[in-house]
Amino acid sequence: MKITKEELISRLKTEDFPLSNKYDPQWVIDNHMGPNVLWLTEWLCRAMEFQKNQRILDLGCGKAVSSVFLAKEFDINVWASDLWIKPSENWPRICQAGMQNRVFPVYTEAHALPYAAGFFEAIVSLDSYHYYGTDENYLGYILSFVPPGGRIGIVVPGLMRDFKNEVPEYLTRRMPSGSVFWNPAECFSFHTVDWWQKHWEKTGLVEIETADIMYDGWLYWLRWAELLDELGVYFDDEAPALREDRGKYLGFIRLVARKKI
Repeated sequence: MKITKEELISRLKTEDFPLSNKYDPQWVIDNHMGPNVLWLTEWLCRAMEFQKNQRILDLGCGKAVSSVFLAKEFDINVWASDLWIKPSENWPRICQAGMQNRVFPVYTEAHALPYAAGFFEAIVSLDSYHYYGTDENYLGYILSFVPPGGRIGIVVPGLMRDFKNEVPEYLTRRMPSGSVFWNPAECFSFHTVDWWQKHWEKTGLVEIETADIMYDGWLYWLRWAELLDELGVYFDDEAPALREDRGKYLGFIRLVARKKI
C-alpha cells in the first residue's frame, strides 16, 4: 500500500512523544525491528538523566535508531551494541544521521561484552533486555560496566497482569502468515512490572528509581503494528492480538535503577 510522506507524518505524530516527531518517519519504518523504538526510547529518557559527553551503552540496539536518538537529543556518546545487526550495517546508518563522532557500533553478545569495568556512566536497553535479563545472575554482570551510582534503564514488552490460568487463546492463535503472537521461545520472558522490580531488588545491587507501565502502551504498539501491516513490511501476528487484548495483558514496562555504592 502506498502512503505519502505527509500521511506517514500524520499517522506517527503524537503530542506524547515530541522528540520522536522530529525524525523522518520513512527512516524509522525502514529501520524498524519491532515496536516503534523512538517512542520507547523517549519514554525511557524521561526517567533518566544524561549529561553532555557521557558514555552510554545501548544494549541490544538493533539498527541503532535508539543510539542515534540518544546521541542527537542529549549530546552523549553511545556504544551501539548488538548481536543480530553487524557494525558494518549500522555504520552507514549512523553516518547518514551525522552521528559518526557520537555513536560507535559494536558487534557483541550480551554475555560477552568487550568493555572495561566501570566504562559507562549509564546503560540503556530498548525492547531487548527480556531476552537475556531474566537470568538470575545477569544484573550483576551488566552492572560491572557502570561505577557505583551509575544507572541502568530498560523498556521491555511485558504483562500488565499475570495470566489467570493458561495463555489466552487469541495470543496463541495461528495467523495467516503461519506465525503466532505468543511464541513460547520468546514470550515466556514477558513478566509484570512487579516481577521485574522484585527480580532486580532481590539482588541488593540497585536502588529502584522507576518501575511503571506505559499508559495506553498497547494503543501505541497497535498503532505502529497496523501502520506496518498496511505498508506490507511486517508480520500479521501483532495487530490482531493487540486489538483483541486491548491492554488487558500486553503493554510496555519501564525500569530505571541506580547501582548502589
